[in-house]
Amino acid sequence: MPKRDEMARNKYLRPIAHRFLTPELWRFTRRSVPRGVALGLFAAFIIPVGQIFLAAFLALPARANVPLAALSTFITNPFTLAFWLVIANQVGQFTLRLDAATAGVATEQLESGAWQWFIDAFEVAGVTVVGFLVLAVVSSAVGYLVSGAIWRVMVARRRAKRLKHMEERLDQRLNAN
Repeated sequence: MPKRDEMARNKYLRPIAHRFLTPELWRFTRRSVPRGVALGLFAAFIIPVGQIFLAAFLALPARANVPLAALSTFITNPFTLAFWLVIANQVGQFTLRLDAATAGVATEQLESGAWQWFIDAFEVAGVTVVGFLVLAVVSSAVGYLVSGAIWRVMVARRRAKRLKHMEERLDQRLNAN
C-alpha cells in the first residue's frame, strides 16, 4: 500500500493531489470508515482490474477513508478470482432464474448452427456479470453495516476502558485522603 507522500509524488496523481491527499480522506472517523469499506467492496466486484484506483476515486466525492477503500478491494484478487467467478455465476443464475424455457424461439434457430458455442459463452458471461452486480451492491451494503457496527463496538470498548481507569484513579485519590 503506497504511503500518502509517495502518492503525492506520483506524476499521474499530481493534477488531483490537492483533493486526493486532503487529511480528512485519510482519517479514521465513524462516517469515513463505513463509506470506505462500502466503496472498496463495490469497486472490487464491479471491475476485475484497476479496482483500487476506482475505489480511491470514488472515495473523493463520498469523503470516504481512502486507505480502507483501497484495502477492501483485495477481497477479489488473482488467487480468489476463480472462487468469485463461480459464486457470481451462481448468484446470477439464482437472480435471473435462467432455464431452457426462457431462451425463446429466436435462439432456437441459432442453437442449431455454428454459433452455439458463442451463445453459450454469452449466456454464462451475462449471468456472471449480473451476479457480480448483485455481489457489488449487496456486499457494499453489508460491509457498510458491519464496519459501522464494529466501529461502534470498538469506540464503546475504548470509552468503557477509559471510564474504568478514571474511576480507579478517583478511588485511589479518595482512599489516599
